[in-house]
Amino acid sequence: MKIIQLTNDTKKDILESLLKRSPNNYTQYEAAVNDIIENVRKEGDKAVFDYTQRFDGFRLNPENIKVTRAEIEEAYSLLNEELINVIRKSAENIRTFHAKQLRSSWFDAKPDGTILGMKITPIAKSGVYVPGGKAAYPSSVLMNVIPAKVAGVDEIIMTTPPGADGKVNPGTLVAADIAGVDTIYKVGGAQAIAAMAFGTESIPKVDKISGPGNIYVALAKKAVYGHVSIDSIAGPSEILVLADEAANPRYVAADLLSQAEHDELASAILITTSQELADKVSEQVDVFVSELPRSRIMQSSLDNYGYILVAENMEDAIDAANEIASEHLEILTKNPFETMTKIRNAGAIFLGEYSSEPLGDYFAGPNHILPTNGTAKFFSPVNVDDFIKKSSIISYSREALEKVHKDIELFAESEGLTAHANSIKVRFE
Repeated sequence: MKIIQLTNDTKKDILESLLKRSPNNYTQYEAAVNDIIENVRKEGDKAVFDYTQRFDGFRLNPENIKVTRAEIEEAYSLLNEELINVIRKSAENIRTFHAKQLRSSWFDAKPDGTILGMKITPIAKSGVYVPGGKAAYPSSVLMNVIPAKVAGVDEIIMTTPPGADGKVNPGTLVAADIAGVDTIYKVGGAQAIAAMAFGTESIPKVDKISGPGNIYVALAKKAVYGHVSIDSIAGPSEILVLADEAANPRYVAADLLSQAEHDELASAILITTSQELADKVSEQVDVFVSELPRSRIMQSSLDNYGYILVAENMEDAIDAANEIASEHLEILTKNPFETMTKIRNAGAIFLGEYSSEPLGDYFAGPNHILPTNGTAKFFSPVNVDDFIKKSSIISYSREALEKVHKDIELFAESEGLTAHANSIKVRFE
């Protein structure tokens, strides 16, 4: 891995390099995505069936578009029983964690007849997109579906591309069943996003779409935002390890590669105050890359977006970590909890040498759908709040309004909105 001294210039260069990976920079695909969306919007099922035939090689129709119960049972028979039990344990951990995020409606009543409050309502219908083929991750199914179930969403549908034989990844089906998906449709790509955003004869329109996908899916989600809500426009995976001389270089190297193996655009960064640790981690990374199966992907990721930054002190290291605002941040310092108090920007924070990133990906319970490309500065992980909406409650008695009506009228008139003022004034003529 490249070992670089951390300066303002190197930090600026790295930030610019990382931001190039954003889906917002892949505008050359937007025209094709917009055509797909418009065709699905106009032609409904026909367009969905045509695109599925073209891109997935499967002839879809109204009779075979839904995954049947028999197909789900077959998926269970194809999966190792031990893995099924692990998926169940993971689902329970995710459910327990997200249940603590639940909010209740609240009302605040005062003696003069003023009642203010917030009404919490789950969205009615949520759609989850799940990639197919080698990018099918059952863990992401759990992370998308369970917060919506905990929030109380009435209906959850899922779309995922079929193989040329019309089959869906068995791990995806088992995870969807355990998580509580109501209906699964065999549709992938931008056409699936368009179908959920606008509805077709077979696929209902939803209120929110969540879930990862390729650049076509990401751009389709961006294009339909406003017609429906979306979780985010996710970029490539990222990990940043913040470490001092106390860190174990073997652990650090292994954790960096846990994200570098995702794809060639993934980012893996170590920021450390120890030159000795930097050298040892670089050596150990080379060892692991030579041993692990996805070596070509990891090496490409490291060559383009892998960095070891050596900082003069921990304050500079923390400042750089906050600027980068990584999706995953591991803190491997002598006192990780103290270091954590100075972190403002990160999707998920992992503390200590036994809290490596895959713990969050698969099992601990917090959501692994996290903000990327520096958006942790203003976005949060997927959570129960993503699947609810809030309505303000306002009720004043005549007595309460009489105390303040002149103030409201003055404020409205100062903005030139005399009808606003009149709406209050007529009640006291």
